[in-house]
Amino acid sequence: MSCLRIEVVTLFPSMIGGALEFGVVGRAIERGLLAVGTEDPRAHTHDVHRSVDDRPYGGGPGMVMKPEPLLQAIRAAHTRLPPGCPRICLSPQGAPFTEAVARELAALPGLLLVAGRYEGIDERVYELGIDRELSVGDYVLSGGELPALTVIDAVTRLLPGVLGDERSSAQDSFAEGLLEGPHYTRPEVFEGRAVPTVLLSGDHADIRRWRLARAVERTLRRRPDLLKKGTLAPEAQRILDELLAADAAGDEDRGK
Repeated sequence: MSCLRIEVVTLFPSMIGGALEFGVVGRAIERGLLAVGTEDPRAHTHDVHRSVDDRPYGGGPGMVMKPEPLLQAIRAAHTRLPPGCPRICLSPQGAPFTEAVARELAALPGLLLVAGRYEGIDERVYELGIDRELSVGDYVLSGGELPALTVIDAVTRLLPGVLGDERSSAQDSFAEGLLEGPHYTRPEVFEGRAVPTVLLSGDHADIRRWRLARAVERTLRRRPDLLKKGTLAPEAQRILDELLAADAAGDEDRGK
């Protein structure tokens, strides 16, 4: 099996390394399916204070990451990857990181992730050393390490051989443009709430249809924005149409 190589440019290498020791990602590294390295921009400084940030030109709050050490770190890390691997900066101004993007990245031989800090990064780093920007959400974090770990985790799950059951990633939320439906395990009855009868029937076709219907319904109620993309499979679309028709009929009854 091939190994995906990821390099992370970060001021806190131990933050990346420590988080990768556990769970699916940790097992992928142990089995040689994933390799993650880090590069610290401080290693590319030449002053006694190992300065990686400075005040912004034009004034303003906060500090900005300097171009020299950061760009040198990016270039050093990039040499350890196969040729042509993308240099990706985790940034609030990037394109949304989605399941589709994760699948795209999982098909690559490697990628470089840049975790910024402070108020931002000197624009010339983007111009000279970044191929793509990705955002994990419309909120502000202290740095790019947690978004980088999010990307690594999502991509790792999609690598062949990582999950014990390859169907797991195919049935995860967003894999088919839908949220996952509800899950149940033992005991059969818990505090008066029973497992749905269909899940005990042993009829795999009925169970599959029930799970699909619940996934469509949950997506409609909780994340209707996902359904606006118009990418549902025909069976899921039929279920959605039935739910919308039932909702419309209920609205009419309440309006009488």
